[in-house]
Amino acid sequence: MPLYDDTYFMQQALKEAQLAFDEEEVPVGAIVVINNKIISRGHNQVERLNDPTAHAEIIALTSAFNHLGAKYLPDATLYVTVEPCLMCSGALYWSKVGRIVYGASDEKNGYQRFTDPAPSYSSAPFHPKAEIVKGVMAAECAWLMQSFFRARRK
Repeated sequence: MPLYDDTYFMQQALKEAQLAFDEEEVPVGAIVVINNKIISRGHNQVERLNDPTAHAEIIALTSAFNHLGAKYLPDATLYVTVEPCLMCSGALYWSKVGRIVYGASDEKNGYQRFTDPAPSYSSAPFHPKAEIVKGVMAAECAWLMQSFFRARRK
């Protein structure tokens, strides 16, 4: 199996975000990867499920837990197209995801708006052992979000 990089996996998360876009959901997509293999996928389904917690990250995490039969994912990387919100960052904390990679920042709803800019550990509010990678394919991820909201304002 070839080794894939963060760009490849973010492209896969963007495919999930496009599904959300096509379903008239806020276009956020997420995937969970372990050992270079995608084990779960998710995209926003808030409108479809009439559930404000049906974010891409939550759906991808739940699918990963079910796939592995485990409640912790220390060996996993979650790729998400947009900076996680505070709810999703809490879920990522409790699931002990080892690595979180996101594309576009979200100044309005992202976790950084609600957290200490100088936390006592570098991964706050995620698990202390989590590695955080920001800005992978940020322009492409932001463009999809901007396109979605631009269309809604017309």
